[in-house]
Amino acid sequence: MPTIVNDPRRLIALEAAHNVRDLGGYVLGDGRTIAWGRLLRGDGLHHLTAADLAALAPLGLRTVIDLRTPGEVDERGAFPTDRMPVTLVHQPVIDTTWNRDDVPRFADAEHPEVEFLTYAYATMLAEGGTRFGAAIRRLAQPGALPAIFHCAAGKDRTGILAALLLAGLGVDDDVIVADYGLTADAIERMTAWLQRHHPQRADAMAETPSAFLAAHPEAMQRTLDAVRRDHGSVGRYLDHIGVGAETLAALADALTN
Repeated sequence: MPTIVNDPRRLIALEAAHNVRDLGGYVLGDGRTIAWGRLLRGDGLHHLTAADLAALAPLGLRTVIDLRTPGEVDERGAFPTDRMPVTLVHQPVIDTTWNRDDVPRFADAEHPEVEFLTYAYATMLAEGGTRFGAAIRRLAQPGALPAIFHCAAGKDRTGILAALLLAGLGVDDDVIVADYGLTADAIERMTAWLQRHHPQRADAMAETPSAFLAAHPEAMQRTLDAVRRDHGSVGRYLDHIGVGAETLAALADALTN
């Protein structure tokens, strides 16, 4: 794993969110480096405590992009804008979350969790590509940063958006897939917190198929490889979903200044 991925500044330790991470320190294709505190990725932010908000306050967040479905927002709530004024953008990238009865099984595969995630991410990109594009364009708007984008676990929807954004800016694949893999530890933190504070949800999580909770770097590498195979490059895919070179250049400038 590249050393920069494990930088101690990466993880933002909070009480009620478990996968909030800074994307600072990653080197773009043009040699510039993403500044710390400019762009974060995260899991659900609806339970943030007063201490969590105090920890986030120095970042001066301007934009929160929520990638969850309308149903998830209705059930769990959203970022507490009444306690920290930000521009809250609800940008769902899928219409419904995964259901164990609606996805194919890969039990006979050598690595069934990797096969499932690769399948799921391909489906997500095919069905939600333009929505991911809208989220990236929003982040590139003047004054949008500092910002955080998040879903429920900060793994799949958030992981795909982070991968597209970073790859489009020329960050090396080994960094992208290692950053994605950090979520495995976050799932353990989330599970422990739920057991203490929401045991019924912890019980439901324990019955969730393991593939739904996995974060295998190989799955993200396969996803990037498939995008390049099908579209020629990540940049061409981004252009296909409405994120052109001018938008990427504006985002790179905002992230590195």
